This record gives sequence, structure tokens and C-alpha cells, in this order.
Amino acid sequence: MAERAKWEYATVPLIVHATKQILDQWGEDGWELVQVLVNPDSGGLVAYLKRPI
Repeated sequence: MAERAKWEYATVPLIVHATKQILDQWGEDGWELVQVLVNPDSGGLVAYLKRPI
């Protein structure tokens, strides 16, 4: 049986005028964007990312 991939996760607050720069930087560090949601507490955007361990 094949070994299952192991992941680590991060949540990152996004600033609307700098979203691309923020995601590009995390992408350069090997993180993959999974989803962007609105934070119900602040109304701001939050990116959920993952990368293999």
C-alpha cells in the first residue's frame, strides 16, 4: 500500500491591495492555496494554504 502524503497547513490574513504579493511570497516558499474565505469576526479575507511535510 502506498504511503499517504503528510501536509502542514497555514492560515494567512489577506490585505486586499496586496493579495497577489502575499500569495506569491507564500507560493515561493512551497505553499499551495486551498481556499480563501471571509473571516466572520473581522470581515477580512483569510487564505488557507498547505504544503507537503
